[in-house]
Amino acid sequence: MSVTLADVEEAAACLKGVAHRTPVMESSTLSSLADKHLYFKCENFQRVGAFKFRGACNAIKHLPKDQMANGVVTHSSGNHAQALALAAKLNGIPAHIVMPKGSPAVKVNAVKEYGGMVHFCEPNQAAREATCDSIAAETNAVFVHPYNNPYIIAGQGTAALELLHDVGELDAIVAPVGGGGLLSGTVVAAKAIHPGIRIFGAEPVNADDAQRSLQSGERITSHASPPDTVCDGLKTVLGDQTWPIIKDGVESIITVTEAEIMEAMQLVYERMKLVIEPSSATAIAAVLSPTFKAMKDIKRVGIIISGGNVDLAKLNWLPLK
Repeated sequence: MSVTLADVEEAAACLKGVAHRTPVMESSTLSSLADKHLYFKCENFQRVGAFKFRGACNAIKHLPKDQMANGVVTHSSGNHAQALALAAKLNGIPAHIVMPKGSPAVKVNAVKEYGGMVHFCEPNQAAREATCDSIAAETNAVFVHPYNNPYIIAGQGTAALELLHDVGELDAIVAPVGGGGLLSGTVVAAKAIHPGIRIFGAEPVNADDAQRSLQSGERITSHASPPDTVCDGLKTVLGDQTWPIIKDGVESIITVTEAEIMEAMQLVYERMKLVIEPSSATAIAAVLSPTFKAMKDIKRVGIIISGGNVDLAKLNWLPLK
C-alpha cells in the first residue's frame, strides 16, 4: 500500500495517549552557528528513548486479530527492538527480538526489561533475516520490519506532523536516514501539509548508501564493506518501500564524517543539555555543514532528533580536543 497523509493522521490517532507528544526545543547557540532558525523535535524524550516507538505501536495496532496471540518478531540493533518489545508488552503479546552480536548493552538490557526475548545473531543482514525466519516458522510470530512496512512509515511520520503543527511552516526538515522509515514518513507528512518544504536526509559518510542511491537514481541494496560508523542505528540500507518515497521527495542526502558527528553530539550535550545518540547527531552535523549553511534561502529548519539511547562508556571525547 502507498502511505498518505491520511495514514499518518490515522497513526497519530492510534498513538494518542500511548506515545508521548515530544517537545520542540530551540537553541540560540546552534541557530547562530547554522545561520538559520533551528527547531529540534526531541524524540529522545519519546518512550523507549527514540522515535521508533511510534511506528512499532502503529504496526501492532494494525495486526490481524487472529495473529496477535502468536506475537511478533523483528531484527534490530536497538531502538526498534526496544520499541517493539514495549509495544508488544502494552498489547499483552510476546516479542522475539533478533539483535546482532555487539549491540549496545544499554539497548539489549532495555529490550529485556520491556519483556522482549532477545536472540543474538551474527552482525550481518543475512543472519538477521535467517534468524527471524527460523523464529517465525517455529512460533508463528508475525514479522514486523524495522522500517520497510507501511504502518511503520506512517507511524514515524507522526513526528513531523507534530513538529509542523507546533511550529508552523518550515523551509526545510532534516532527519537521519538508515533504512528510511523516519525520512520517508517525514516526506509523506510534511510534503502533504506544505508541498514546497524541502526535505534532507543525513547519514554518515562511512554508511552512505542513501546518498549514493539518490545520486544514482537506483536503490543501493548493500554496503561494499561493513559500515564503520559510531551510528549503530544507521548501518542498514534503504527498503524497497521507503526508497520510492525518498527518491521522489528528498532533495539530497548530506553525509558527515565521524568527527563531525561526535562534535555535533558534544555540542548538543554542552549547549542544550540533551542526551542524544550519534545517529541523531548526523542531522545536526548536516545542518552545521558548509553544504547546508550555503543554502541562504533556507531560514527556518526542523531537525528530528531521532533518539537518545547511547552507551556512554563507549564514547571517547578526547580526540576532539
